[in-house]
Amino acid sequence: MRPPTRHPLPPSDVSIVSMIQKLQEIERRFERLTSELSDPEVLANLERYRKLTKEQSQLEPIVRTYRELLRVRAQLEDTRSLLEEKDPEIREMAKEELPVLREQSEALERELRLLMLPKDPADERNVILEIRQGVGGDEAGLFAADLLRMYLRYAERQGWKVEILSQHATGIGGIKEAQILIQAEGAYSWLKHEAGVHRVQRVPATETQGRIHTSTVTVAVLPEAEEVDVKLEEKDYRKDVMRASGPGGQSVNTTDSAVRLTHYETGIVVVCQDEKSQHKNYAKALRVLRAKLFELELEKQRAERDATRQSMVGSGERSEKIRTYNFPQDRLTDHRLNLTRHNLDAILDGDIHDLLIACRNHFMAQELEAQEQASP
Repeated sequence: MRPPTRHPLPPSDVSIVSMIQKLQEIERRFERLTSELSDPEVLANLERYRKLTKEQSQLEPIVRTYRELLRVRAQLEDTRSLLEEKDPEIREMAKEELPVLREQSEALERELRLLMLPKDPADERNVILEIRQGVGGDEAGLFAADLLRMYLRYAERQGWKVEILSQHATGIGGIKEAQILIQAEGAYSWLKHEAGVHRVQRVPATETQGRIHTSTVTVAVLPEAEEVDVKLEEKDYRKDVMRASGPGGQSVNTTDSAVRLTHYETGIVVVCQDEKSQHKNYAKALRVLRAKLFELELEKQRAERDATRQSMVGSGERSEKIRTYNFPQDRLTDHRLNLTRHNLDAILDGDIHDLLIACRNHFMAQELEAQEQASP
């Protein structure tokens, strides 16, 4: 459907004017896609139809926002012209409307700039979350289990498919580490900012004097890699098989089903033991190893593209706390955003979507600011 007739975009802002040509090209491409998607030949070709539908859905927010900006800018110009009217009531009405329209226009311009930021090539990937017990002993293991459940519940709320790749329990309800695969388009884009150290402050159940303990859990977020992304041959790693172990190191399997892979070049070690089948554990370990190698390659690319930007996974930021969960005050604080939320019970039950949106917006705004500062 073609857009309605509208006034041209007034050249009142140099930065937005420089975007017009690209925005017009995007709009024309969007209209061509809409036309192609109604073509019987395209409808008969499922692979092509999916590809075009995906591209159209990616362009739609930009086109929608651009058209809304054109509408508001046209209304802004029409309202300015009313300032020349002889009727004082009309002039007064125009004066009242102008600030509101300017604010709307500026907000839409900023939204467009955010929408047109370069996309992270890994954003549409599935994601592997790796949750590890940090400092704090048993309490850290218990909180690691809490975070694992939080992400599992969030994925469930989103209707995402989840597979537990590996999980090592502590024996008192906690976990030493766990790796889960979340399969959903765009899962990495939603969860990538969860990487880092999560700190918990609470009174452990075993604490008799009511003292608050501080413990930490580390979360790594890896985009899942396909075989074509990472060339991985058997000569690149050592494969060890062993009996799966449970809490305290006791054997929980009478066969050598657990698999440990050690990558020679990087020293990365991956262990999977949840399945009774050695073949299944081996397949899961390969997926995790590929994801870790893929993330290393992505990190190199990011560093080359922009030396000032650092990925949270594998960078200095990982050693810093990104978030604190304070139970006595029923408070979550994200230290990067200076954001505070209450109701930890709901948060740990997976009610974190608004938090993820805030993280997304914060880091997109940082990218935009860096881009604008780098522009001549």
